[in-house]
Amino acid sequence: MYVCFGSMMISQVFILSSKGDRLVYKDFRGEIGSEAVTLFYDKVTALSGDQPPVVMTHKSIHFVHVWQGGLYLVATTTAADSSPFAIIEFLNRLAALIKDYCGALTEKTVQMNFALIYELLDEMLDYGYVQSTSCDVLKNFIQTEAISSRPFSLFDLANVGLFGADTQQSKVAPSSAATRPLQGGKSEIFVDVIERMSVVMGANGVLMKAEVEGEVKVKCFLPSCSEIRIGLNEDFSIGGSQLRGYGAAVRVDECSFHPAVRLDDFDAHRILRLSPSQGEQSIMLYRLADHLPLAPPFRLFPAIEKDNAGRLLMFFKLRCDLPPKSTAVNVSASIRVPKGCVSLSQELSSPDQSAELQPQNRVVVWNVPRFPGGTQLSAVFKLDVPALTSASMMEVGPVGLTFELPKVTASGLHVRFLRLAPMQHRGPAQRWVRYVTHSDSYAIRI
Repeated sequence: MYVCFGSMMISQVFILSSKGDRLVYKDFRGEIGSEAVTLFYDKVTALSGDQPPVVMTHKSIHFVHVWQGGLYLVATTTAADSSPFAIIEFLNRLAALIKDYCGALTEKTVQMNFALIYELLDEMLDYGYVQSTSCDVLKNFIQTEAISSRPFSLFDLANVGLFGADTQQSKVAPSSAATRPLQGGKSEIFVDVIERMSVVMGANGVLMKAEVEGEVKVKCFLPSCSEIRIGLNEDFSIGGSQLRGYGAAVRVDECSFHPAVRLDDFDAHRILRLSPSQGEQSIMLYRLADHLPLAPPFRLFPAIEKDNAGRLLMFFKLRCDLPPKSTAVNVSASIRVPKGCVSLSQELSSPDQSAELQPQNRVVVWNVPRFPGGTQLSAVFKLDVPALTSASMMEVGPVGLTFELPKVTASGLHVRFLRLAPMQHRGPAQRWVRYVTHSDSYAIRI
């Protein structure tokens, strides 16, 4: 998506932690006041449901926010004619720039690099009007050096692994490859294959809906490069009429490319050609539905009953159906519970798990930081529900899962090679290919 920021006017930009802690606050016009931070957090946490609206209004103040890395990135405006889509695009660009400069977007990296982020905001906005969001332009003005932290990363080799693609062999990247800040003099290029999965499973385990939306991104930090070539699976096909070869092909229903991508060799060899600009660029979008090449990554086995003391008992076994060498991270199950739950006791199968009752949202949240493929976890939850009845027990469920699958693509799409044309500078260029699948909406009925 390409957005012209035009005359869009932003009053404030602030970044909050999930607990409402103010990490960054910048007021460009002095027309609202810092109480807007508390007002926004009170409004966003008072809403029911897991996905609050991106745009909210209080009197003449319009709040626009995105949720990334466990943080709220928020912009306020009082201009009724400002485009919310343009503000959302600006916030997404801010998030991407923080990732480029700091290596990751987390509460810790923001705290450690707040001076750099303030400098970025000063260069990006002038009296609330957007000047530039281009990494290539901004790097000429940013003087503050990024401080690299070592938070838990999807691509941390010690936990889950990151692989670089080459024409001859796969090379294991250093564990800091994905969290390395953007620094001058580095010759690196990243190709990221990012997929978002939506699944609905029935109570009997039958897959009722499956959809994957994918994106191929290029992050280029090369001083000069006339062309790169990205080779996809040779059996990659678009739509049912373009099946290639025999056996199980990697197929998508829809696919679109950035106008800068040259497709001369795509039909014959599945090769994308591109002359990349510095910074981040989305070069390919694709979608597939109802025909996942692999089984869904998680299966839930629930049992709900009432004990002799009148408490609600919920037994869950959660199985990870990824290959044994794969690992899911940041897995969280939100279990809908009846109204009026007052307390929770729990028995979990491993000490690294945790669970909490959120009565205002009517959910029990079960968190699993790491979940190896081919394993199974269990949990027993005992809930005190005054006047528990058979009807209220029917209010349990569905269960919503959120997760990240590093080094995994649900579609089967992979990069065969990443080739660079000769560059007019000394020193080798480092090439990295990374894969991750996120949950977009993963619901299991009980």
